[in-house]
Amino acid sequence: MNVHKMNNDERVNQENQDTYKSLLLLDEISKGEALSQRDLSKKLNIALGLVNSYIKNLASKGYITIKAIPAKRYAYYLTPKGFSEKTRLTYHHLQNFTNLYREARRDFKELFNRFHHKGVKSVIFAGADEAAEIAYLSLQEFDIKFAGIVDNENAGKDFFKYKIMPFERIKEIDADFIIISSVLRRDEVFKRLTEAGILPEKIRSIFPLPFEST
Repeated sequence: MNVHKMNNDERVNQENQDTYKSLLLLDEISKGEALSQRDLSKKLNIALGLVNSYIKNLASKGYITIKAIPAKRYAYYLTPKGFSEKTRLTYHHLQNFTNLYREARRDFKELFNRFHHKGVKSVIFAGADEAAEIAYLSLQEFDIKFAGIVDNENAGKDFFKYKIMPFERIKEIDADFIIISSVLRRDEVFKRLTEAGILPEKIRSIFPLPFEST
């Protein structure tokens, strides 16, 4: 694995995460509700400290204004400049998603095709975002069982006809391999899997994994 390329991929991934989270915040704030940073953290599943950092950054760029409300709280509102930035980021995200869909669809099909020829019978997905949906649709073309999906942030929500389970339950699910099926949180997902005692050789991804860098 080319270390320079991996570092560049990590940088691009972090930039995409920052862009996406900024878009989520601008979109939520644009709805006009008086939301505190704690409210935004709960609604968007973003750590409170990160919300504070993003809010400061958005305010410094003139995208939002901050107003004091009773009980020592603050409310956030989009400026005209903020609405323009929200539109720009929405377009950027859609463009990224189009590229992601095309590339991820190809790469997941190649991965599952290799699995099929090696006699792999079942897989678990780890991480629920747009990439997981693309992976699931790609898997339907092969005679490989979908054994379930885990993701703490989305546990209990529906994923097609399945319920997303927390990471803690992953060892209860019998499958040949675990597929990292998240783009924006793939490093976090890999860390959670290893912390849960999953051996690296049981984990597969269409993206570079930390143990593959050496």
